[in-house]
Amino acid sequence: MSLLADPLTLIVVAAAVILLGLAKGGLSGVGALATPLVALVLPPTIAAALLLPILIVQDVVSVWSFRKTWDGWVIAWMLPGAAVGIAAGYLYAERVDEAKLMAALGAITLAFGLYRLWVERGGRVVAASTSPGWVGSLFGVATGFTSQIAHAGGPPFQMWVTPRRLPHLVFVGTSSILFAAINWMKVPAYIALGAFPHEVLVAALLLMPLAIGSTLLTVRWLKRIDGARFYVIIYLLMVLLGAKLVWDGLAG
Repeated sequence: MSLLADPLTLIVVAAAVILLGLAKGGLSGVGALATPLVALVLPPTIAAALLLPILIVQDVVSVWSFRKTWDGWVIAWMLPGAAVGIAAGYLYAERVDEAKLMAALGAITLAFGLYRLWVERGGRVVAASTSPGWVGSLFGVATGFTSQIAHAGGPPFQMWVTPRRLPHLVFVGTSSILFAAINWMKVPAYIALGAFPHEVLVAALLLMPLAIGSTLLTVRWLKRIDGARFYVIIYLLMVLLGAKLVWDGLAG
């Protein structure tokens, strides 16, 4: 209980878990804020380690909820690249300036979100992207790398997949399965780094009810939302997320 004994720490970590629940429930991308948020009250390495078991449990809820709606072609192209990105993140973690990485990721995310809101303004119909699969593998590398470093793989995934205009439940199901695989692929690296001491695992266990509840509530809401509105929400969240990551990165 020592990690969560301080009331401020408990409130901040709980807020991060809710953000992850929103992301796993379908609002992909907002989970990128969780690790920087927890790092305000805990060392960054402990913050990332604490959130990984929570992510894995939330993945179970998300994959089960969207198990019938996913795109295997997208996953087949992105997952090998993600494996390369995870390995690179593990090997080069100590050399990466996380603040600068998050600022750069935020700037790209912000620009992409604004661009998509502009081209699709007023309900304009935009042709779905037909970029080749190897491009998805490159985005997979970025997804795996940022996910390994700071559980922030959502924005690179969105940048390649949202322009494909998948049905919104297929988009969410694809994200769920891809990131469930990615999070399990990250476990050996975290174990090798000795990132799971007893107090981290106990704190993660205590947060599981909140993690599961926030994910289920978001899933329930998302299944009722209109597909076109879903993408507008995603782009707006990308703009807000990008601005926040830039701000945090520059401030750091």
